[in-house]
Amino acid sequence: MAENETENGAAAQPEQPQQQPMKMNVLAQYVRDLSFENILSQKGASGEVQPDMEVQVNLDAKKRQQPNQYEVVLKLKVTSKSKATGDVLFLMEMDYAGVFLIENIPDEQLHPFLLIECPRMIFPFARRIVSDVTRDGGFPPLNLETIDFVALYRNEIMRRQAQQAAEKPDA
Repeated sequence: MAENETENGAAAQPEQPQQQPMKMNVLAQYVRDLSFENILSQKGASGEVQPDMEVQVNLDAKKRQQPNQYEVVLKLKVTSKSKATGDVLFLMEMDYAGVFLIENIPDEQLHPFLLIECPRMIFPFARRIVSDVTRDGGFPPLNLETIDFVALYRNEIMRRQAQQAAEKPDA
């Protein structure tokens, strides 16, 4: 039998190195910054008010000094206004962070992973805090809708591309 053949006569394939499985661990989660301003109570208003909610979401990710560790921050700004008068009822801002250990992800996939998968992991905890803080502030608990982080990521990429195209001088 030839050296490069298996028992059934097929050519032996050289062994490919095993690709390491992707690994992600949430090492920590914490409220980095939290502000809740109850404007309705400061004005002394009372009675039934129909709120109109506006929620803004931003994300930030950065590499930490430790190898393979990243910090991802989910930034939420919630503004509640009266539908009738447009007066602000409350304003809440929160930066909720997660520290992640991420290994064996190709460099070209790391950016979307950090801004899609990591926020998806910490969002339920941030949602609970928003609910608790609004309830403790004297309002009905605000249960945030699930955020589509893929759409958010795509919109940000398109916005950046449009901005870069607008900044390029015409040839």
